[in-house]
Amino acid sequence: MARDGNINLSASLPPLPERMRPATLDQYVGQSHLVGEGCILRNMIESGNLSSFILWGPPGVGKTTLANIIAKTLDREFYTLSAVTAGVKEVREVFEKARSGGLFSGKGAPILFIDEIHRFNKAQQDALLGAVEAGTIVLIGATTENPSFEVITPLLSRCQVFVLRPLEKEDLSILLDRALSTDIILKDKHIQVAENEALFRYSGGDARKLLNVLEIVVDSYVGANDITIDNAAVTSCIQENMAIYDKDGEMHYDLISAFIKSIRGSDPNAAIYYLARMLDGGEDVKFIARRLCISASEDIGLANPNALLLADATFAIVDRIGMPEARIPLAECTIYLASSPKSNSAYMAIDTALEAVKSDPTAAVPLPIRNAPTKLMKELGYSDGYKYAHDYPGNFVDQEFLPESLSGTAFYEPQKNRHEDGLRAYLEACWPKYYKK
Repeated sequence: MARDGNINLSASLPPLPERMRPATLDQYVGQSHLVGEGCILRNMIESGNLSSFILWGPPGVGKTTLANIIAKTLDREFYTLSAVTAGVKEVREVFEKARSGGLFSGKGAPILFIDEIHRFNKAQQDALLGAVEAGTIVLIGATTENPSFEVITPLLSRCQVFVLRPLEKEDLSILLDRALSTDIILKDKHIQVAENEALFRYSGGDARKLLNVLEIVVDSYVGANDITIDNAAVTSCIQENMAIYDKDGEMHYDLISAFIKSIRGSDPNAAIYYLARMLDGGEDVKFIARRLCISASEDIGLANPNALLLADATFAIVDRIGMPEARIPLAECTIYLASSPKSNSAYMAIDTALEAVKSDPTAAVPLPIRNAPTKLMKELGYSDGYKYAHDYPGNFVDQEFLPESLSGTAFYEPQKNRHEDGLRAYLEACWPKYYKK
């Protein structure tokens, strides 16, 4: 059947993701660790004892939907603000409405949902504190960024943080089947999904993106009611209509991934290009700066310890000066990191050590290096036999620091680069049982 690449979305109906937005917890797909039977968020909703919280997770996993479902289930007044467009004035207007009506409705405090709460500055977040603490409103914040970095401590201490996960293949299958069988438009078409791998791949665990892709593909078959969807059809259609596919800025994660991988791959030209793409698209400069700090420690590490110092300084400068000037230190740091020698030895060392801890989380610390603040502890042998390294030649003495079960285990393995070659030589001299020449 001939396909037409032109998109012909119905002007009289909302997009498919809006048409398929669930209205109850039973219709909600995913996040079973939070809303499954007996789980913390469902218990909170069913008891009606709702406290302020922040939903942290990637796009399209149901943060806004969940907030709407909670308000509807509890029959609470529901106010919604976007941190991108709202300011202190709009927040205070909501508080006034809540004080004048919500508290006397007998239904409990109104709910204020703030999307992208990480984009509120300190003054805007400060404005929320009094109302949250007094119970004037129940705050539900949504963010794609780690709240520990982006939400002020006093506000964070008054909110629980719930982590939402990307949807699994099983969740996406449920959403796909439901859309095909119940949507007002799709259910009247004969749509056969011969292959779903491309649909799921382009969705990336994002329900909104999955339904957007499905709608784009179906609408590309203009006037057809018998439609077969396979991987080739999906890929071709998305490539032809990338602007529509990405209309909500969903390339965010693809661009940051390409940026970090270009730095890791020591390609400063590609890295600076993806930096420019992100800046041109309005990406949060502090988000970019944080990723540079992570890259400096994960990908460059001990091959060039100065990289982390420069990345940290870049974050501080970017935070102080903002755009458009922030583009310059970001560019400087990007080029420096991409052009630097690479090592992930510290990253590998901590992950290997964490695996060892999981295998034996209570391995005994050797007595000589235990703390002995009391007489009883000293009598039990705590700190007995400890050798103070600075009392020995070269400020080193051979003694056992690891638990007995891990003796001789090397978690850190120096990699081949100029800086770590020196570290290896020193460690070989000190610890031949770990590092053999």
